[in-house]
Amino acid sequence: MYTGKSYKLLEFIIWTRKSIYLLLIMSVIPVFLYQIFDLKWIGISWTVVALLGTATAFIVGFKNTQTYNRTLEAQQTWTSILNISRSWGIMSRDFLNNPEKTKLLVYRHIAWLMALRYEMRSFRIWETTYRKQNAEYQQYYTIPEKESSLENELSKLLSSEELEYILKTKNKASQLLALQSKTLKELYDNQEIVVLQFVDFQRTIKDLYTQQGRSEQLKDSPYPRQYAIINTLLVQLFCFLLPFGLLKEFDKLNESISGFMHGNMVWLVIPFSVIISWMYTSLGQVGESTENPFEGSPNDVPISKICKIIEIDLREMLGEIKLPELRKPQHDIIL
Repeated sequence: MYTGKSYKLLEFIIWTRKSIYLLLIMSVIPVFLYQIFDLKWIGISWTVVALLGTATAFIVGFKNTQTYNRTLEAQQTWTSILNISRSWGIMSRDFLNNPEKTKLLVYRHIAWLMALRYEMRSFRIWETTYRKQNAEYQQYYTIPEKESSLENELSKLLSSEELEYILKTKNKASQLLALQSKTLKELYDNQEIVVLQFVDFQRTIKDLYTQQGRSEQLKDSPYPRQYAIINTLLVQLFCFLLPFGLLKEFDKLNESISGFMHGNMVWLVIPFSVIISWMYTSLGQVGESTENPFEGSPNDVPISKICKIIEIDLREMLGEIKLPELRKPQHDIIL
């Protein structure tokens, strides 16, 4: 998540420079053919380009709205996990008169958070983190899940037997919640908790499973590919046709211009078409960087920070003094 006031214009230009280079080439070639080689027939009607631009603007706006909604849903999901986790800590502390079991339930919950966030940071083929422009930007920040292995982190929280079992499972977060339920059943059978407390615990586990499922659904269900491809194709088509549509329009301006620009107004097609096309391609690139809220980009939901906040809260509930520290933003980016 970007925590600064705003991205700097230079940063944004560097991030989108690949598109700018391509747009510049696409603009220069038609102008050269029109002005230098006198191929006047390549100029097309501006009405056609304007209609295409309108349709493209609608679909680009639709995509950006939907990708923002995905990020908003992810934020709401992890806010719910934060709230439920605090409730879990309070119940684990106050429902039990067994400090050892309380610590077990709390530490195992922290392990669940770690297993879930590591899974959310794992790579999917449709994600854009490793595209060149995004990979270059990672020099300004670090992804916590890339600094240490899940096994190493879980070893600090689970017994060796549980760690060995969890590492063999496919969905580690789900199996950690299953272990929680098993422990609660044992506590209830041993009459260490009453039926109402047992029901509250189980209801909380159900809520955690629900939020885990929502998070996994966002991770494993990308923005629909059929909409993504039509968005890309329309933007590319518009950017290709735009300079051809501007040729005759700028050529007409020569009739009202005198001086050194007379007869050369067509050359202005290059900067104006690049600027207009850049606006469309940049909106598309922003949408791509927003549609996957857990991939490790600067625009991600800060699930690592949320997990660390929960861990600090739960450890304080246990009365621990030596607490982990929250990571500070790097170049105004916190994950």
